[in-house]
Amino acid sequence: MLRPLVLLVSAAVAACAQPCITPANCTDWIVLGGGPSRSLLYRSYPVDVKNDRITRALIVVHGAGRNADDYFRTGVAAAFLAGALEDTIVIAPRFASNDSGCHDKLAPNEVNWSCGGDSWRSGGMALSDNRLNSYDLADELLRKLARKDIFPNLKVIVLSGHSAGGQYVTRYEMANKVHDTLGVPVRYVVSNPSSYAYLDPNRPVDGSPDFRPFREGRNCTTYDTWPYGLQDRKGGYAAKIPDDQLKKQLAARPVVYLLGELDVMPVGGFDSSCPAMAQGPTRRARGEAFAKYVNEKYGAHHTTTIVPLCGHNARCMFTADPALPILFPAQ
Repeated sequence: MLRPLVLLVSAAVAACAQPCITPANCTDWIVLGGGPSRSLLYRSYPVDVKNDRITRALIVVHGAGRNADDYFRTGVAAAFLAGALEDTIVIAPRFASNDSGCHDKLAPNEVNWSCGGDSWRSGGMALSDNRLNSYDLADELLRKLARKDIFPNLKVIVLSGHSAGGQYVTRYEMANKVHDTLGVPVRYVVSNPSSYAYLDPNRPVDGSPDFRPFREGRNCTTYDTWPYGLQDRKGGYAAKIPDDQLKKQLAARPVVYLLGELDVMPVGGFDSSCPAMAQGPTRRARGEAFAKYVNEKYGAHHTTTIVPLCGHNARCMFTADPALPILFPAQ
């Protein structure tokens, strides 16, 4: 009777021995809200099997195309270049959507996340389960990674996202309720998003290093509403968190803005709406301005890294030499 058990344990150990790098073979489901709702993960090691070798976790959130498999490949490629494949679990969650121009094929019980408005990018409510919002997925994933019985030697979690994924990460960083409860440090890497959530009515002034109340507010009435500002948070994860708490959390938590030197063109789903343009003319300009804003006005200690010769391309950004020590910090 012991032999089948021994074989099962041996198979589990073997599965942990080598990183999984082919997306089709590297999937898990994460159950949300007690089930049956679930979301897909690509991962280089199982998330529920004990692994003493893992000292670092990298989560990579996809862009508007919701191509988590491609982002998983990018995360694995970055880990290889950093010499970190053996001791890092790389995870790419999928925010699948069949709504508002998004046409993903959903598996049974797979959560259908909102694709427009207060969407998965900003902690919006799920379409298929009104108990869930998109930041519940990150909360649950962070809690899983922080389990000492599964990853006893985990020293740091890096939550990163590019483009729409960068929007997800910057707003989750300021809003999440688990950061200080995990027992494992979490760092946030925000790469090339189209917009940020400002903490007050001030916006960058063209041709000036200053921030002043937005002059065109009468003609751009949504410039300060969520997810561009803190006003009118009617639903979703951030709705019930006081403004002062959001401001405090945003300033206190460790963030790197990873910006492409050449991300200065309106491509790849660039947000050219009035509230987005109030934050700057390009993604790079918006990122540099927001980092300056939170550091100078709210006492944050966020850092900015400009990646040479990269435009709006996640593979270029995350596999570039300047990005590797940010995504895979030394232990």
